[in-house]
Amino acid sequence: MQIITTKQELLRQVEACKRKNLTIGLVPTMGALHAGHASLVRRSVSENEVCFVSVFVNPTQFNNKEDLVKYPRTLEADADLLASMGVHYVFAPTPEEMYTVEEMRTSFTFDFDGLDRVMEGKMRPGHFNGVVQVVSRLFYLIRPDRAYFGEKDYQQLAIIHYMVERSELCGTFGDLKIQDCPIVRDTNGLALSSRNQRLNEQEKERALGISRTLFASLEWAKTMSVAEVQQRVIDTINSIAGLEVEYYEIVDQSTLLPVSDFSHAIGCVTVYCGPVRLIDNIKY
Repeated sequence: MQIITTKQELLRQVEACKRKNLTIGLVPTMGALHAGHASLVRRSVSENEVCFVSVFVNPTQFNNKEDLVKYPRTLEADADLLASMGVHYVFAPTPEEMYTVEEMRTSFTFDFDGLDRVMEGKMRPGHFNGVVQVVSRLFYLIRPDRAYFGEKDYQQLAIIHYMVERSELCGTFGDLKIQDCPIVRDTNGLALSSRNQRLNEQEKERALGISRTLFASLEWAKTMSVAEVQQRVIDTINSIAGLEVEYYEIVDQSTLLPVSDFSHAIGCVTVYCGPVRLIDNIKY
């Protein structure tokens, strides 16, 4: 496995793969890898002839600069894990390598057709502009045949699908396919996240109340309305000491707009567990 830190070297390796007509899989990450990331990597390795993984804590998608500073960075351990899984290339640039000074100072803009105005977009203005900025750059540089994303960040996944579908009109990313990968949970049900590393043992125990409540809501949805389930989820999580719901929205899986029934619905939640912001979702 080769660790690449410059765009120039990355382009050189990608071009070598393209000349051999090798299929390329890409798993974009911000590092601090866990079993959820590993599930994406396994798919990429098995479904492509070459696998690239990016490890880059993208500063342009953080609204909270303190959160950016505290985000775990574990490149050495990440590289060991990726090498053991058969990854061919890790792209781990610095922000200065990834962006020009002007790009760091200027907000990237993209028309999301309203997908960015709800849930995470409402709470973190500009966040998805930063996500699309870095993901589109990775797509341009690596030109993958397939790219793998987890469903835990469901709104982000919907927005990436939208970006690629719009770009297909002009062939920007070729025949790129976005591969949706299910949420990976620990044995107790907690959705795996790099942010979990910031939780102490007591907070991890409390955080289990998030997934337990979401799974319980599947039963509530059989006899209750959307509004009733939404409020019960919020009240139940908030009743757990140390947890505070930022939002819980039940929306259409495609449009992310509010729904009146559960036929094609997904519930998306963001909860503060102490100072750590956790997200999860459940499909009805």
